[in-house]
Amino acid sequence: MKIERINQTTLPLAAAIHAAAWQASHRTICSPEFVAQHTAKRQQVMLHGEMEKGKRLYLLTDERPVGLISVCGSLIEHLYVLPEEQGKGYGTALLRFALAQCEDAPVLWCLNTNRLALDWYQRVGFVPTGRRNNFTGTLWELELRRG
Repeated sequence: MKIERINQTTLPLAAAIHAAAWQASHRTICSPEFVAQHTAKRQQVMLHGEMEKGKRLYLLTDERPVGLISVCGSLIEHLYVLPEEQGKGYGTALLRFALAQCEDAPVLWCLNTNRLALDWYQRVGFVPTGRRNNFTGTLWELELRRG
């Protein structure tokens, strides 16, 4: 297993992972039309924009590319693992790697509907700060910080 910085060559691989994992995780909370818009091509443009803003994106490969994560300062984002590869420790490996890259207390945001991720983040030491970004009356992101 290796984790390396995403570059222009590996960006399409990361975008394909991001698209597949994003679609799988949002299928039950977004309209099918909205989910379908998140293609690998669209996610590649978005991830390239993130890199242009100074975010460091990393790709985890274990025989093949399976996951990605980004870090900017102490903000951790874009933790995505291919749906068929989840539950094998790749997300944990990516998170541990990202924690070591943080400049201060790590922070991340998670959708309130993603109970599996919220529970996992709390098990590994993240605590809700009380801050949130509202999208709708029933959908928001929660900020979590690890001390």
